[in-house]
Amino acid sequence: MKAKIKALTSRSNGMGNTARAENMKRYMLGWINYFKIPDMKKLLQITDEWMRRRIRMIYWKQWKRVKTRFNMLQTLGVQVQKGWEFANTRKSYWRTSKSPILDKSLGKKTIKSLGFPFFSDYYRQVTA
Repeated sequence: MKAKIKALTSRSNGMGNTARAENMKRYMLGWINYFKIPDMKKLLQITDEWMRRRIRMIYWKQWKRVKTRFNMLQTLGVQVQKGWEFANTRKSYWRTSKSPILDKSLGKKTIKSLGFPFFSDYYRQVTA
């Protein structure tokens, strides 16, 4: 499952974010409907955390320049000083996607509003 999610959320596949979200949704619906096992809740929560980190990494990679990163962080409500410090980081994409600032600015609600589904939400809906 992780390999398929990794392929769908690859940074270099040339797919737009809306198409990426649609493909993720299709895969998630099929996977959950096929494997409706009652004790998958924890596994799906861990998978959701990992998937959100990959999505943050995608957006951080797309905001290539420092100015773009700073402007996007400002749009997402980060303070000016913290946004400037964070936009100038030299850390890798994967490491940056775990940071508290990006975690707050591109949080669960924001990622959901961008059209990305979560395994645990759909699983709760199907098993209820």
